[in-house]
Amino acid sequence: MRMESLPIFMRIKGARCVVIGGGEVATRKVTMLLKADAAIEVIAPALCDALKEQALACEIKHVQAIFDASQLAGATLVVAATDDEAVNTAVSIAAKAQNIPVNVVDAPALCTFTMPSIVDRSPVVIAISSNGAAPVLARLIRAKLETMIPASYGRLAYLARDFRDAVKAKFADTQSRRIFWEKTFQGPIAELMFSGQERAAKLALADAIEADDSQAQHGEVYLVGGGPGDPDLLTFRALRLMQQCDVCVYDKLVSKEVMELVRRDAELINVGKARDQHTLPQEEINLLLVKLAKEGKRVLRLKGGDPFIFGRGGEEIETLMENGVPFQVVPGITAANGVSSYAGIPLTHRDYAQSCVFTTGHLKAKEGQPHSVELDWPALTRPNQTVVIYMGLVGLEQICTQLVKHGLDASTPAAVVQQGTTSKQKVVVGDLSNLAAKVATAELKPPCLIIVGHVVKLREKLAWFEPSLN
Repeated sequence: MRMESLPIFMRIKGARCVVIGGGEVATRKVTMLLKADAAIEVIAPALCDALKEQALACEIKHVQAIFDASQLAGATLVVAATDDEAVNTAVSIAAKAQNIPVNVVDAPALCTFTMPSIVDRSPVVIAISSNGAAPVLARLIRAKLETMIPASYGRLAYLARDFRDAVKAKFADTQSRRIFWEKTFQGPIAELMFSGQERAAKLALADAIEADDSQAQHGEVYLVGGGPGDPDLLTFRALRLMQQCDVCVYDKLVSKEVMELVRRDAELINVGKARDQHTLPQEEINLLLVKLAKEGKRVLRLKGGDPFIFGRGGEEIETLMENGVPFQVVPGITAANGVSSYAGIPLTHRDYAQSCVFTTGHLKAKEGQPHSVELDWPALTRPNQTVVIYMGLVGLEQICTQLVKHGLDASTPAAVVQQGTTSKQKVVVGDLSNLAAKVATAELKPPCLIIVGHVVKLREKLAWFEPSLN
């Protein structure tokens, strides 16, 4: 998804900023501009009490006049904050004609920039904007961030600034410096700052710079489950590691939305792993992880779903262990859990299923024979259970036929879910006799999950997630 606006922080200290309007709305804009040390000129026939006080205190300059386009000459930016739509429109036109950035309160179409909600932990500043679509939502997000980010984060930033040259002199390359700072910001030094022990934090940071050896940095692999697609389903730990990796080795099944949360400047390596389309064979992926880690890099191995459920994560960490490479494993919500939940199909239910079986429906080839699905059919046709089949879309017709052949009734409910948990989710429900035909008509595309069992009947009652497919 493309951004409607590019977030930019503008230095306006001492710059002439013009506000048109003298009421309460103008006051709010003036207050924000004052925080940035702007030279503020308010143009209005009259001022509200709050602005009068600021004018008397010489915090702002008041020009008692109605708006005229010539008043904008030389301005760095302009804010229109009157209750007169015609005046606000005239301000917008005049500012644009003079190539001056302009904000018109409550009129996004007339703006060239918007004033965001701000979390101020100076020098750390976080801006939240909805591009005028939902300012109340932006303020609610700001309120949440206010509670999550201690005020002392600003002091931590100043501490880092004071030691920046020393760290640069100690560590020759960018990667070593980045790792050092990440350890600092997530360790005891940061905690000292948060608890108000600034002097102790400075001493500890100086000691850390002297003690740390840039050549002693070791690589590590983070084996992370990216979940079924919705980025909201990621764990906190997954997000943290995704943000501190140097390189990301990812599969095709990882959603675009999840990939957007990987650190922006991390190297991205696509190893494919779609059906019959592996960019690299599994053995080469295993060795690639070893190679990258031994280069001193923090390697994010990002997989769709859970790494240990049909993700071949076990094979990868075996190779890492054999080569002495340190690693972490972060579980993810597997497709069976996430997709079935978003489809409104509980995998177990005391009236329908007391157990659940996960299997994979890959087509396999035998010499001289057509491709076939080879599964433990008797185990999959036991009563009172739900069967979840990964990667079975291509072999769906065979799967349905074999399940009936081995004992399930042809009327057994079944469903196929396409790209579950995402905006492209699509669910086709039928039974073993007609599911393949229905799926063919619907033209479903991988990745898809097959769910077989009487729990599928509950979807009619429990379906809650119906995304728009526009």
